Amino acid sequence: MLEEQNKQVRDFQTENNNRKNSVLKGFMITVAAGMVGSFLTLTIAPQIGQVMDNEETVATIQETNSSDTAVNVQQVSTSTASLADIIEQSSKAIVGITNIQIGGSNSYPGFYQNQGASSQEVESGTGSGVVYKVTDDAMYIVTNNHVIEDATKIQVSLYNEEVMTAELVGTDSLSDIAVLKVNGNYDITPLSFGDSDNLRAGDEVIAIGNPLGLDFYGTVTQGIISAVNRNIAVSTSAGIWEMDVIQTDAAINPGNSGGALINTYGELIGINSMKIADDDVEGLGFAIPSNKVENIIEELTENGQVVRPYLGLSMANLSEVPQFNPNQITDNHSEGVIITDIDETGPSARAGLISGDVIVSINGEKVTDADDLRKYLYSELSVGDSVKMEYYRQGELESILVTLGSSQQ
Repeated sequence: MLEEQNKQVRDFQTENNNRKNSVLKGFMITVAAGMVGSFLTLTIAPQIGQVMDNEETVATIQETNSSDTAVNVQQVSTSTASLADIIEQSSKAIVGITNIQIGGSNSYPGFYQNQGASSQEVESGTGSGVVYKVTDDAMYIVTNNHVIEDATKIQVSLYNEEVMTAELVGTDSLSDIAVLKVNGNYDITPLSFGDSDNLRAGDEVIAIGNPLGLDFYGTVTQGIISAVNRNIAVSTSAGIWEMDVIQTDAAINPGNSGGALINTYGELIGINSMKIADDDVEGLGFAIPSNKVENIIEELTENGQVVRPYLGLSMANLSEVPQFNPNQITDNHSEGVIITDIDETGPSARAGLISGDVIVSINGEKVTDADDLRKYLYSELSVGDSVKMEYYRQGELESILVTLGSSQQ
């Protein structure tokens, strides 16, 4: 009896020990698995991190000391909008512009008009514009001067096909920039200006505008900056002017004028203005740099015009004047500009210049043609400066001091 009880005790102890060993073994396996899991997590995490870099938020886990088991999670935003998102948002700030003028009976040759009609409004051309500022009661648009030049009415078409009449705030033919204002409350996000001075050849750009009319409203083309600081001689209503422009291979066509050249951040870095059109030429488009546009916008908004030094005279190249002109200089001098008309109350007339005088230098700088004189006047001089002008009158070389006035009207 006693032996049987002792055997039962021994069996119980053995079973209990086996149970303890099983629990301990399970615990060790669990710890080992945890350690292996931790090792795998630490090893794979950098690889996962590389994949997650493309996600909207990356959780960065910073290691703490052994006595602190808390995990510090830091959110790092790495997302960027897709190119399509940028274009979709930017395109809403691009408008169509229609130049309407008063045309006579010959506006549409062969087109029937009611008898007695003396004039009618006709569409002279279309272009593009960029909304750069929106207030509670108006939006402001920048475009090219040549898009709205000579217009009696300017119509603006929005992305939602709404059409309204714009007011001309100011315009400048030499810089080819104009500012428009449309009264009303508009839910449009204006384009912000980028820094055109930071552009480099090879930077990606997008042109948005209305090539060949409003039927192709909001056309998008992509390219690169081909060159910066290009100087292009442009014929304007104020004469030939050398413009500092950005060159791009993004497709720019008639109707794109006044539209936006943006970077991949959706910032306005240029106003598309012109292209070289020739059967042998492709991908030569030009835009006015945004930094220059901003400065001109500010002056146009404040003054309605760009204020420049004023001589108060009209001129023509001497080479274009008939030989019988009584005030021309001798035959061996064919360079210079002749005064064809003069403002009798202007600076030149007050100094003593008259029509027929031939200007050959200004402040010692040789004047070969009207473009030379205009470039020096607007680039090197300011309102109020006194300049020495050399000129021929009746074949005699003379000089005179002229105090420059202001072009502001």
